[in-house]
Amino acid sequence: MNEQRRQILEMLADGKITADEAERLIDALERQQPESPPGAVSRPKPRPKYLRVVMNSSETYGDGPTRLNIRVPLQLLRAGVRLTSLIPPQALTKINQQLDKSGVPIDLTELRPQHLEDLVEQLDEVTIDIDDPDSQMQVFCE
Repeated sequence: MNEQRRQILEMLADGKITADEAERLIDALERQQPESPPGAVSRPKPRPKYLRVVMNSSETYGDGPTRLNIRVPLQLLRAGVRLTSLIPPQALTKINQQLDKSGVPIDLTELRPQHLEDLVEQLDEVTIDIDDPDSQMQVFCE
């Protein structure tokens, strides 16, 4: 991650800019990247905006086969990470204890916006296919 991108993410984490402003700044930085040498044809991948979950099942409920199609804006995830900074530390401790009891080993006190951006950056490469005789599920970013 380059220094300018890191500075933008730090301004976002400090609340100096909004997530939309950070996204516009990062997009502007990506457009300013030096072009590749002549003869090399490469286009930068567009930044993913949604997390998609698609499920098709041959089992029928009601009128026909079951289909699930969920599209979650990644901006919603970013906002959720920022909201964790507003939760009092005592509440975060209790939440972490309950999550741990439920078998979800996540420490919300360690969650930072820059971690989410690193995750989102890698999600554009993720595609998960789960097949069984009756259904197919895909999880991917677009």
